[in-house]
Amino acid sequence: MVTTMRSDPSKVDRPMDVMSADAELNLIGMQCPLPVLKARRQLNQMAPRAVLKVIADDPAAPIDFEHFCFTGGYELVSSTEQAGIFTFHIMKATD
Repeated sequence: MVTTMRSDPSKVDRPMDVMSADAELNLIGMQCPLPVLKARRQLNQMAPRAVLKVIADDPAAPIDFEHFCFTGGYELVSSTEQAGIFTFHIMKATD
């Protein structure tokens, strides 16, 4: 499920607990490789420097998203975990 969120030009300079995103994907219940594939599809539709918030519970998600960002040219702005739920903020690179 994709949720469009309000754009905030200062989102990257804000503390992680109040960071905003341009879109959000709730990928709870999906296992590798689906979370990364769905994130890639969403990021391809977003503007440069837009931020995607991804929520996932796949235990492999932290490694998968770190690798995805490194190899895909995306910036992993934040990666947090709370009670087995992972939250990632990923910024699309400039074209």
